[in-house]
Amino acid sequence: MTAFLLFISHAVLLLMLPDHSVAGNKELLVTTIKQDPYTMAKGSVLEGYCMDLLGELAKKLGFSYRVQLVKDAAYGRVDDAGHWNGMIGEVIRGEADLAVAPLTLTAARERVVGMTKPFMQTGISILLRRDGGVEDAALFHFLSPFSTDTWVGVVIAYLLTAACFCLVCRLSPHEWSQPESEENHFTLLHSLWYAAGALSLQGAGPHPRAVSARVLSATWWLFALVLLSCYFSNLSSSQPPDAAHLRIKGFEDLANQEVIEYGTLSGSSTLAFFKNSNNPAYRRIYEHMERRKSLVSSMDEGVQRAKEGNFAFIGESVSLDLAVARYCELVRAHEVIGMRGYSIVTPLGSPMLKNLSIAVLQLSEAGELAYLRSKWWASSCMAGGGRGSGGKGHGLRGIFLLLGVGLGVALLIALLELTARARRRAQEQRKSCCTVLSQELSQRLRGGGADNHEESAEKSKA
Repeated sequence: MTAFLLFISHAVLLLMLPDHSVAGNKELLVTTIKQDPYTMAKGSVLEGYCMDLLGELAKKLGFSYRVQLVKDAAYGRVDDAGHWNGMIGEVIRGEADLAVAPLTLTAARERVVGMTKPFMQTGISILLRRDGGVEDAALFHFLSPFSTDTWVGVVIAYLLTAACFCLVCRLSPHEWSQPESEENHFTLLHSLWYAAGALSLQGAGPHPRAVSARVLSATWWLFALVLLSCYFSNLSSSQPPDAAHLRIKGFEDLANQEVIEYGTLSGSSTLAFFKNSNNPAYRRIYEHMERRKSLVSSMDEGVQRAKEGNFAFIGESVSLDLAVARYCELVRAHEVIGMRGYSIVTPLGSPMLKNLSIAVLQLSEAGELAYLRSKWWASSCMAGGGRGSGGKGHGLRGIFLLLGVGLGVALLIALLELTARARRRAQEQRKSCCTVLSQELSQRLRGGGADNHEESAEKSKA
């Protein structure tokens, strides 16, 4: 009797445990849509944020799945006859068990399908070119023509060149013929001043006489000319024309101007937000877009028009953030309105819905969703100098290389000049060339000059 009661209690406990399996052994059919970086094709394999999310959910809930792309390449909207298209329509008609994509959670959609807790929060914002004036010019805007890496490279090139001037003028016998008695004019401080004068196109004397030092001077002058030409060209191009001095900081500014054209994705929830809004500024934005027929057919088209300039693309902030991460000339306005979330879609009344929502919350609490966001929204602009630099300066790699070659050639010529002098003196003194060359190098690198001459004079008197 006791064993029977234990069996009954154990069976009851098993029935009361929550079912973490979404669909048992059934393979779920998942519909999605191609959109960077949510779902992208890499050969015959799909990858992206949504594919990683789907994989994490499958591991947590223990189900197998097969992914297919939506047939009509649409997210899901209802037509005049009341029929839904896109991924929403496929789930309603039973052609798919799940829809995993950036599907916005809306009241209209939740009436016909089940939608989980949002796996990503987003809103509506504005995408423009940087010269569209979303922000006022920074205090150090004069540094914007070059990236941080380029400025660091310029400083390093300047210091290396000055050091090479000092070294070449010490090594070359045509620049410093008698180190035991003659003062060297190209000290390190003077070399720094000479290089700075050339960089500012002012010049500073005395000028070098040796061939090696003149090769180095000519290379540095060429570097300075190209660098300054690129700097002023980029600085002038970063200044917006008079018509574009308009500053767009938010939707009120956008609605109250007629200079910059703007639009959003046709048939999107963003368009519906402006259409159904009672805010006067938002209504003006919707009426302007309808009147000017400025709607775009795809996200890529909106981003491209924003890149071309004089166009503000209105879209969901996470998608705009991706465009800013990929294209350094673009910037997103700070204002974000109409906050909403992206959810996974199931059939209406599906028993899968609760378990999927719990799994999404668990992934969020564990930091997995934040990791996926940082993985697929990684910016290519950060290494290029951050805000305002736009990765400029990559075209200067050639002139940096030329400067490096010039420094090497100048040092080589200076060594050849010193070697030729050492050979002549070795013949005169009947010593080996290596001995004389090592003495010359030691004397020149040690400093030489008037102090050494005085020391030798005192020793001779003693």
